[in-house]
Amino acid sequence: MDVALMFPGQGSQYPRMAASLYGTDAVFTSVIDEVFELFGEVGSVACEDWLSGADVDHVSRAQPLLFAVDYALGRMVLSWGVKPVALIGHSAGEVVAATLAGVFSLEEAVSLVRDRVVSAVSIPSGGMLAVAASEAELLPYLAGDVAIAAVNSARQTMLAGSDEPLAQVRARLEADEFIVVTVPATTPFHSPAMQPAVDSALAAWNVSPRAPRMPVYSGYTGTLMTPEDALSARFWTRQLTDAVYFGPALNDLLAMYDVLLVEAGPGQTLTSFARRTKAVRHGASQVLPLLDATDSVEAARARLV
Repeated sequence: MDVALMFPGQGSQYPRMAASLYGTDAVFTSVIDEVFELFGEVGSVACEDWLSGADVDHVSRAQPLLFAVDYALGRMVLSWGVKPVALIGHSAGEVVAATLAGVFSLEEAVSLVRDRVVSAVSIPSGGMLAVAASEAELLPYLAGDVAIAAVNSARQTMLAGSDEPLAQVRARLEADEFIVVTVPATTPFHSPAMQPAVDSALAAWNVSPRAPRMPVYSGYTGTLMTPEDALSARFWTRQLTDAVYFGPALNDLLAMYDVLLVEAGPGQTLTSFARRTKAVRHGASQVLPLLDATDSVEAARARLV
């Protein structure tokens, strides 16, 4: 069966993040070191916190770490001889997918992520919530700068916004007996609160993207990334405010291919979304988290190689 790689974004299990692979898998370790070196001091601090088990939920550490781990895991899988027919990323994971598809060089991708971090640090504190509800059900609850942050499946939607309005929206949802879970994030990604960061990132844009060399499915259009999307500075910078339609993008991918979906990232968040798709439920496609509960990749490697 053909393989498609999935790269997670905000809401992944930042504290773990495959630290046990560092120093044990040669390719993963080499790529992590390369990425952190490119990040400079930001990378050194993030790496130290990651390996020590410190809290890394703050955007200044979470974003570089998430990119580094997703990218290193993707490179590790490719080193096994796996040739994916498509890539898909959730939020920050889309930058990883685009980099592996040749849209950005690694240096350009690190520059893009670094600019996002710098732009986002000054944004007032906020957060993200996962709600067991459809986008349509949640629209009447939106208030202030709280917005739909991601549509991950038919009844798994994320909200984001500044602290006070988000707390008020949460109280209303829980009063109406919706299941609401806090996402580990201290920045209101994918909400209007991030607009100053978009403006700053656009002003700092200094990369020259290229058309993807393999299919990349985008959560920001819900379908296949076009060359025009890939080449657009606004397409990449507005991702800080725009909702992620990962569910529709994944369904579009699965309508084109019968594949083994491999989640190349920490945790199994995207795996849980994929298992809810019609294609996986009916057996046309399958899903495989790269890491198990102990961060071992051996079972996944045995299935892929």
